[in-house]
Parts: sequence; C-alpha cells; structure tokens
Amino acid sequence: MKLSLRRALILFAAMLFALATGMTAAQAVTNFNNAPNGAHYAKGSAEPVCTVTDATVSCTGTAIEGVGNTNATVTLAVTNTISGVCHNPGTNSKIVEPFSRSVTANTSTNLTSTKNGRLLVPAQTTQGKSTADFLATFKCPNPNWTPEVTSNVLSFTYTLVFAGFTQPAIRITG
Repeated sequence: MKLSLRRALILFAAMLFALATGMTAAQAVTNFNNAPNGAHYAKGSAEPVCTVTDATVSCTGTAIEGVGNTNATVTLAVTNTISGVCHNPGTNSKIVEPFSRSVTANTSTNLTSTKNGRLLVPAQTTQGKSTADFLATFKCPNPNWTPEVTSNVLSFTYTLVFAGFTQPAIRITG
C-alpha cells in the first residue's frame, strides 16, 4: 500500500510540475502497418523522442530494419501560433487591433534504404519562431502603433512516411 501511495504522489507531483512549467507531453505513435511488411526498429533503436528547447524542436534518430528497398521521407514541422495586440501610443496606450498569426517552419529529408533493407533515420531539428524574431518583422496596420505579443504557442509534428504509403509509420505530435 505504501509503495502505490508513493507512486501516486510522485505522479501527481510530476503532473503539477508539467502544468506549472507549461510542458505538454508529446504523443508518439508507431504503426508499422504503414510500412513494408517486416519493418521493425533495429536492435538498440527505438521510436524517436522529440524535445522542445526555447523555440527549437529536436528529435532523435533511429534505425528501422526489414524495409527492403523501400525509401522514406521524414518531416519535422514546427508551428508557432502568435497572438497579441497593437497599442495606440496615446496617453492611455489604447489597444486598437488584436492579431493572431501562425508561422510554420519545415525540415524534410528523403531517406534511402541500404542494400540490407535498413533505413537509417537521422536526428531532425527545426527552429520555430521566437517572440523577438516575430516582433522584428511584424508591423501593425498603422505604423504609429506598437505590437505586443501576448502568447506564442509552439506545436510540432514529426512524421516518417514510406514510399508507396499514404499514412506515416511514425507520427509524433507535441
């Protein structure tokens, strides 16, 4: 009984930490039904893991065996949804224009299987849009107004799609 209570408290503390820091868990799905028959992670390899640091998403590499001569494409798309307001610079700094923009950056790599039916999937990294970078190029409709970003939410999608298949064998979202 003591051990399960301790585990429950640790899990609860981890969930509170995740909520307090704004962390969200990535959702990973590997479905080798969307791959050549016999595809599997190579010994010592596993599903890629994606991490977010500031505005950068990095996903680990992996190796898949049993793919025959089938090539694949790995893609990492990072989207920032940036919201804010424009201020009129008068004495009240009145809010005059709300805005919301989505900005997506993609990295895509075509992968060729080796002669032994092994696919080496390299690590992927894509830089999202920081608030400072966004403000450096964003202009309010009136040049006298000043933009203020109120939220910058980053999301990402990592996919590995084999040639001849329409759905990803690996999909990670966060």
